[in-house]
Amino acid sequence: MNAKIPTDIKLHKQSAILKIFYTDKSSYTLSAEFLRVHSPSAEVRGHGSGQEILQTGKREVLILQVEIVGNYAIKLTFDDGHNSGYYSWSYLEELCKHNDTLWQDYLDKLQANRASRDPLPSDAQVINIQPLSQG
Repeated sequence: MNAKIPTDIKLHKQSAILKIFYTDKSSYTLSAEFLRVHSPSAEVRGHGSGQEILQTGKREVLILQVEIVGNYAIKLTFDDGHNSGYYSWSYLEELCKHNDTLWQDYLDKLQANRASRDPLPSDAQVINIQPLSQG
């Protein structure tokens, strides 16, 4: 399958969206949060099936920069410091076409893990509590 190559990609920094246009006049709008939680990087996808790492607290993430990588991908830099992983044309097309399903799957995973899209307050302190041993 040959991936469609975008004819134009526009970053709207204030609204935190990336708009992608194709020659067939189709266009797609993807949020920064959606792109961040579906990053193709090993940090998010792991190194194999079942090794995915659920991304939490990304509701307010912004895209700082979009770079073209050769003739096959874009690289996004997010304001949370994440900038690894190339969004190939085929992966970008997959994200565009399956946005609604992928988003719902993500929301379901958050709910199942009792996790949140909201970032922790900057003054939050996280304490891991180990179960007390019975004895």
